[in-house]
Amino acid sequence: MLVLLILHLAAAVVAPLLVRRWGPRACYALASAPAAAFGWALARTPAVHDGGAVAETYPWIRQLGFDLALRLTTLSWLMTLLVGGVGALVLVYSARYFGPGSLGLARYAGVLVAFAGAMLGLVFADDLLLLYVCWELTTIFSFLLIGHSTERRSSRWAAAQALTVTTFGGLAMLVGFIMLGEHAGSYRWSALAAGPLPGGAYLVTAVVLILVGALSKSAVLPFSSWLPVAMAAPTPVSAYLHAAAMVKAGVYLIGLLGPVLATVGPWRPVAVIAGTATMLLGGWAALRQTDLKLLLAYGTVSQLGLLVVVVGAGTPDAALAGVAMLLAHALFKAALFLVVGIVDHGAGTRDLRQLSGLGRRAPLLAAVAVLAAASMAGLPPLVGFVAKEAVLAAFTDRPVVLAALVAGTALTVAYSARFVWGAFATRPAVPPTTVGPVAVSMLAPPAVLAGVGLAAGPAAGALDGLLRPYAELFGVVGKDLALWHGLTPALGLSALTVAAGAALHALRGPLAPALARLRAPVGANQGYEWVTRRFDRLAVEITGATQRGSLPQYLGTILVALAVLPGGALLLSRPWERRIALWDTPLQPVVVTVVTVAAVLAVGARRRLTAMLLVGVTGYGAAMLFVLYGAPDLALTQFLVETATIAVFVLVLRRLPQHFSTRPLPRSRWARRAIGVTVGVVTAGLALTAASARRAPTIADALPQLAVTQGHGRNVVNVTLVDIRAWDTMGELAVLVVAATGVASLIFQRSRTEPRPRRPEPAGRPHRPGRPVWLRGGITLHERRRSIVLEVVTRLLFHTVVVLSLFLLFSGHNAPGGGFAGGLVASLALAVRYLAGGRYELAEAAPIGAGTVLGAGLAVSVGGGVIALAAGGSVLQSARIDLWLPVIGEFYLVTSLFFDVGVYLVVVGLVLDILRSLGAEVDRHVEAAGGTDGGLVADREGDRT
Repeated sequence: MLVLLILHLAAAVVAPLLVRRWGPRACYALASAPAAAFGWALARTPAVHDGGAVAETYPWIRQLGFDLALRLTTLSWLMTLLVGGVGALVLVYSARYFGPGSLGLARYAGVLVAFAGAMLGLVFADDLLLLYVCWELTTIFSFLLIGHSTERRSSRWAAAQALTVTTFGGLAMLVGFIMLGEHAGSYRWSALAAGPLPGGAYLVTAVVLILVGALSKSAVLPFSSWLPVAMAAPTPVSAYLHAAAMVKAGVYLIGLLGPVLATVGPWRPVAVIAGTATMLLGGWAALRQTDLKLLLAYGTVSQLGLLVVVVGAGTPDAALAGVAMLLAHALFKAALFLVVGIVDHGAGTRDLRQLSGLGRRAPLLAAVAVLAAASMAGLPPLVGFVAKEAVLAAFTDRPVVLAALVAGTALTVAYSARFVWGAFATRPAVPPTTVGPVAVSMLAPPAVLAGVGLAAGPAAGALDGLLRPYAELFGVVGKDLALWHGLTPALGLSALTVAAGAALHALRGPLAPALARLRAPVGANQGYEWVTRRFDRLAVEITGATQRGSLPQYLGTILVALAVLPGGALLLSRPWERRIALWDTPLQPVVVTVVTVAAVLAVGARRRLTAMLLVGVTGYGAAMLFVLYGAPDLALTQFLVETATIAVFVLVLRRLPQHFSTRPLPRSRWARRAIGVTVGVVTAGLALTAASARRAPTIADALPQLAVTQGHGRNVVNVTLVDIRAWDTMGELAVLVVAATGVASLIFQRSRTEPRPRRPEPAGRPHRPGRPVWLRGGITLHERRRSIVLEVVTRLLFHTVVVLSLFLLFSGHNAPGGGFAGGLVASLALAVRYLAGGRYELAEAAPIGAGTVLGAGLAVSVGGGVIALAAGGSVLQSARIDLWLPVIGEFYLVTSLFFDVGVYLVVVGLVLDILRSLGAEVDRHVEAAGGTDGGLVADREGDRT
């Protein structure tokens, strides 16, 4: 089973390439994937014939106990045949339906094969969570298929509607699955079905949520609006998704869970009531359609309601009839949709009011349509008759439901006749429809489906033997599938439905006014639009009431919620169990006092620069606390981060006003201070609670030994970053790269890889090539903004600081430092170089693009992790290499150093990108607006940074 899923994935990946090379003919090759699933299921028929199962399990997420659990039983075997067989025929059909050069054909082919694979995963899944994953994959792929014609608004709207409705149901179903799985201790449906399930309101709630998902997927009221609208999709998509595959997923889920959950209170009432209403309303709506495709769409809605009633009834006879009807419906409805595609393809219209004489001009196509429509109407000897009679026989003891089923099947007969008459009859008042010859590859798929429906009727006995194991899960089956049971009440009711349906069709003229009047006050699609408009309006009202454009208001709301909810819980429960030690050394309260005073002064500061520096004091105070606690590595990192942050703030503040906006009233100030103090106390309480809540031994006790034995280093912090938690660090590197890209994209309006800016020549002092220039900042900076001391010190110390950063990089595995700290030191050297000489000086110091540095750093980190795989280890696993050099002697190299080099480069690239975005690029904009130089410029109020 897993091989089949991989096959579909591979076919979906190569589908665009095949289509670009072979055009529509690539669909023939792609049809081999679902055809393989069909053949595989046929080969497994003996294994499931007597109620057996084929199971496969593959480990996936072991920490969560989540495996790829696949299981094939009678019901999933039948669905595999339908998904694979109909999918292969639809792809063969598509090869001629789409002409050469059709827009989006490559995407269509790949997505259709991917959908087939997701549908197979859904029916194979034994794990409820895996089922949900495949369920949502079918939703996404169906969205792409329904919206195939992206240039048409109706297609996009239909795709969005289908996605919205089915996703809503899928999320509700997920909650139900989680409720079942968590309470029962397993998500394996085979295990849940074998053991007792939680009872009472808990199980009732889970069942209702699961039914919401099933009904929304199968377009059963109140979720039926999306399916008729989805007819905007190409006809092959409708034949596959809306006749044989996607819409059957909800019915399949009800059938899968029915043997266990059918006895739960709301299961049968919800299935019978919702299904009956859908069957009757959908059948009546089908009689009012003039578009052949919409007629079949509403007929599909009606028969999905019938399937939900029968499969959801939860009795053995109804279960057997339900799976027979599931098979029959897929055969005749897929065939009819494909017939509509041929009619539309040849005649250029699907409007039955414009079609005439098509039966004479395309007799083979008409014969196929008549066979499929006869099966839909339940006429012998087709399989549709066998299934319909079994349905009526299963409900002879429920007169109310039986009456509804008789009415629904009579409507089915009527719109089946309407379809054949509208598509192929000759009407003197309408000009004859011209249609060219039908290609064999287009006619063969519906002919095969209709032929199987014809052959399956007389073979009802063999079909009964194949499907009966599923029905026996509900109990003893009293009735069997047969073409002839004798003169039974079910046969009489079947004849009654045919007669009533024929009468409805014969009286279509006199009944036309009634058909026009008898409709819902608000159509399903109009109801969906009304609901979505109400939600949009509600969102606007809520946004208008809460989003006032005040950042302090937003932040205050968040902080008050933090203080009230977690803080209130802390006060009520008092979960901490140990005494609070206020300090360990006398220096700690001194540092805390400094931090507190700086924080209080920052709140009242009027100047932005002053507030920024005071906030920096709090960061340096945190670094001092790290020092006092004996964590020099963390302290060094904190110092460097705080310094780099201040440098970035300086770049931002120079383009902002000198002072903050008008300060709030004194009462508001005190309220803000109270919120800040409260949140600080609550945060401290949460930290204390988290530290006190530990029950298991901490892994930190083992980290020093692991750092030496596994990471080959004595600096626990650095070894943790590059070895023990290397995957986390890899994710953080990716975040840094994304952050740098985001910052640059907000500022840059031109390429980030263009050549470095060239210095303008100073007036009266042309620069001679080869002549060294000591103070390059003097060439470009205005004398009022120069600092000779800063320029000289920067030139003297720059290379020394860079060497220091490299020292921290290479020594960080055993001493304070590492790639992050080293990268910050090198970045600060670049920042000082920019502050001293402007953007041209920065270009001299770093002539390479920031994007190149970022990409190289990420590539080195990833490459270092992959090298371990080549050496036979796991990804990002460290190894020690012993070396010897003259003078130095013996030393060793740890392969995680390469990972650390990548960290170093990413940090340097990030800061370099920020310097060029918020510094050099802003300078360029100022110059373009009339500035005087490329160095740091004065803001609008005349202040200089």
